[in-house]
Amino acid sequence: MRVVIAGQGYVGLPLAVRAAQVGHQVVGFDVDDDRIKRLAAGESYVDDVSSADLQEILASGHFLPSADPRSCAGFDVAVIAVPTPLREGTPDLSYIEDSARILARYLRPGATVALESTTYPGTTTELVGPILEEGSGLIAGVDFHLGYSPERIDPGNREWNLATTPKVVSGIDPASLERVRAFYASVVEQTVPVSDPKVAELAKLLENTFRHVNIALVNELAVYAHDLGIDVWEAIDAASSKPFGYMRFVPGPGVGGHCLPIDPSYLSWRVQRTLGQSFRFVELANDINNHMPDYVARRLVTALNNRRKAVNGSTILLLGLAYKRNSGDARESPARRVAALLLDMGAEVRAADPHVVEDAHVDSRVARVSLTPEQLASADAVVLLADHDAFDLDLVVQHAAYVLDTRHRLTGPNVESI
Repeated sequence: MRVVIAGQGYVGLPLAVRAAQVGHQVVGFDVDDDRIKRLAAGESYVDDVSSADLQEILASGHFLPSADPRSCAGFDVAVIAVPTPLREGTPDLSYIEDSARILARYLRPGATVALESTTYPGTTTELVGPILEEGSGLIAGVDFHLGYSPERIDPGNREWNLATTPKVVSGIDPASLERVRAFYASVVEQTVPVSDPKVAELAKLLENTFRHVNIALVNELAVYAHDLGIDVWEAIDAASSKPFGYMRFVPGPGVGGHCLPIDPSYLSWRVQRTLGQSFRFVELANDINNHMPDYVARRLVTALNNRRKAVNGSTILLLGLAYKRNSGDARESPARRVAALLLDMGAEVRAADPHVVEDAHVDSRVARVSLTPEQLASADAVVLLADHDAFDLDLVVQHAAYVLDTRHRLTGPNVESI
């Protein structure tokens, strides 16, 4: 089939590559000219796509990266996989709207459009469908097929990737569901059909809200356990020995990426706007997780004070700018907030992260360095924020004067965990 993937980021590019690998003719459409140039040169900027795989599908002729809307013409299947950020607490669906308008120009009878972007329940039928109908003159469910299939990308996960992770699929009618299911069945090992796009949209938000709330629980518990003089990590290990009725979640410096700090707020916004009610669990989780970087900074201030040092004038080395282990994704990373707080207090902030190569999400005042004995020894404090496998953690313990470990990976007389 001729497939268009609108959006070539952390979601769209892996899907485009996989679809090309299984034999579809794929157009990777993105309005970012720089991205398209890099893709055309065989250079990947996404963790889950190697440059070698990209070069292979380019050479095969199955993948065409393009910023020209005319390249979308003639598609059998189009997938919208564009960002859905929050703007002052309100969902910004402009990228979805723009993509739908472009696809509507080239929508033909019998074609299929699937939305993957995370959003509130109702977006597929109430927003995307009408835009496609208005721009094409066709009718959804009569002339073309429409559905929703939430992305489940976990950057850096070596076990569960796009192909091996079950894919929830939906359609606005039985024929649409079958067309959406058939496409995804060609690129993933298992599909999970549901009755309605709203169910699929809610399922995605449920997955992320479940994690968000439970992470907030252990984050708040970690703060109070420290004040009570209790090792929260030992308590978590003990609780994890229970073989039923418990799922392990661990504290950290905060949450990042799109799934946790952004997606649950879509559900909260929808509930408030439609029902006039507050989704209290989401709002509470937001409050706790959003303030974990502040807690990290406070713990660091206390640690330096105990060593008769002020943050003002101290050199702080941050290990990890990404929001998670072994990823180059720094979107909404708690490291950004930690760095900003320390800079505002007068610290000289340095950061090491071999995975984060783009500086778009990093404060320009943060000096980028490599993890070396010299950098460790010259720092008044080291903060482990992302425990990348590339970091030599033994080197950190050996050469750092003091380490605040937010991931509980280090041990030693010079190490404290949150």
